[in-house]
Amino acid sequence: QVQLVESGGGLVQAGDSLRLSCAASGRSFSNYVMAWFRQAPGKEREFVAHIYWNGGSTNVADSVKGRFTISKDSAKNTMYLQMNSLKPEDTAVYYCASTQFGAGRYVYWGQGTKVTVSS
Repeated sequence: QVQLVESGGGLVQAGDSLRLSCAASGRSFSNYVMAWFRQAPGKEREFVAHIYWNGGSTNVADSVKGRFTISKDSAKNTMYLQMNSLKPEDTAVYYCASTQFGAGRYVYWGQGTKVTVSS
């Protein structure tokens, strides 16, 4: 059974940096896509970034491009989201998700980690 566990959230000030981690377990992820989503209070969940476990190709949402970087450590089965120059509008619960390449939707989700950015 796939398990995704996020960590690294917290309360920071605008302009600060934070790194989120997503530890994955339960199977080999060699043919998987892993992603970060976020949901701010009162808003719909939105895509932040994804990474292909094979090859490491990435995509980052325009709203965070240039500030957020997604990466992975295959040996540790862990995905990261480095968030720099944080803004109050980045405040949200951040979720890790994964799915098999080509599945069309994300099947596995973590419990989320809360990020609060104060102005």
